[in-house]
Amino acid sequence: MVYKSISSGQVLEPFLRFCPRTPTLNRMKTTACSLLICISLLQLMVPVNTDETIEIMVENKVKELLANPANYPSTVRKTLSCTSVKTMNRWASCPAGMTATGCACGFACGSWEIQSGDTCNCLCLLVDWTTARCCQLS
Repeated sequence: MVYKSISSGQVLEPFLRFCPRTPTLNRMKTTACSLLICISLLQLMVPVNTDETIEIMVENKVKELLANPANYPSTVRKTLSCTSVKTMNRWASCPAGMTATGCACGFACGSWEIQSGDTCNCLCLLVDWTTARCCQLS
């Protein structure tokens, strides 16, 4: 049996083809940097309308609206009055003319719904009390 001597260069030669060589890597870096610089310069050369920036447009619109009093409605004073209604069951209804804005239920029940706009309904099986928060805008 005859053994043939193989150098390490012959064994590694197929793998070295896939490894980047320094001159190619340097050319790629140079090309990439040049491309980024060109893109940056092109962005600087894009025309911009400096006469009408967003701030100036908003300022002009506000001035236009404030100049004409017909653009905004007269000030009408309204008051919000609220009260709570507590019952010892699953339902709590607000007085006539008031709207339910929230509910609270006993036995730590956090599941409730407002029905018909003025009635609180607690959805848990065990509930010993229900409170409806009722409000009216007048």
